[in-house]
Amino acid sequence: MALPPPSEHSTCLITGASSGIGAEIARALARRGYGVTLTARREQRLDELAEELTAEHGVRAETLAVDVSDEGGRGRLTRELEARDLRVDVLINNAGYGSGGAFVELEGGKEVAMVRTNLEAVVALSSAYLPEMVRRGLGAILNVASLIAFQPVPFQATYGATKAAVLSFTDALHEELRGTGVTATAICPGPVRTEFGEAGGFGGADDRIPSFLWLSAKKVAEDAVSGLEKGERVLVPGPVNQVAALYGQHLPRAILLPLVRHVWPVS
Repeated sequence: MALPPPSEHSTCLITGASSGIGAEIARALARRGYGVTLTARREQRLDELAEELTAEHGVRAETLAVDVSDEGGRGRLTRELEARDLRVDVLINNAGYGSGGAFVELEGGKEVAMVRTNLEAVVALSSAYLPEMVRRGLGAILNVASLIAFQPVPFQATYGATKAAVLSFTDALHEELRGTGVTATAICPGPVRTEFGEAGGFGGADDRIPSFLWLSAKKVAEDAVSGLEKGERVLVPGPVNQVAALYGQHLPRAILLPLVRHVWPVS
């Protein structure tokens, strides 16, 4: 079993835990008896979720309202965990957001901030906690990528680039960590019913996605934690998404890009 056993002074640090996949991963871990540290910017939602997890599962549920895209926020997070005598045995890099539209029409500052949230925070937090995991000989990291990581998508250029980088980073880490007792896993969900689309400014495109492609956040979270337990490298929830990932990897770009531009729900 790749997930370290829960203990009094260990915690599962989950970024972007206030809703959606992050909140459901917290629930899936708490059901298995793991203590969690929930972090996001929305403090009230974090507190409500922490109370729920403690009441239902009896686990220690901590909250820290920080912006993980900010270096100072990440520093405060690590210092506070040390002050609370909590050891991060499991790191869930889930925080992220997207955008939709032609790159030349999008606000540049928000696109750069997306890179900090979706990619810089993943690398920085992995760097902060992986060395100690390796020294102890146990630990697990889950990085939430996306189905879009397997192919460039016009009108989501920056978002796709960040998720492709997260997938590549995780692939490499998984191999580097072989034999250390520590694992790195990427999960690459397709469309998921969360607040993500509206927050990214392209929620109206949801209506154009066929209903059979949608997955629930609970399903994605359960697949993610099960994959962590097995020490898997990459997870793509749902058979249709698995086929799409194969096409994205192997279809020539000259054919793929015009096709994706035609069918993708943002244009």
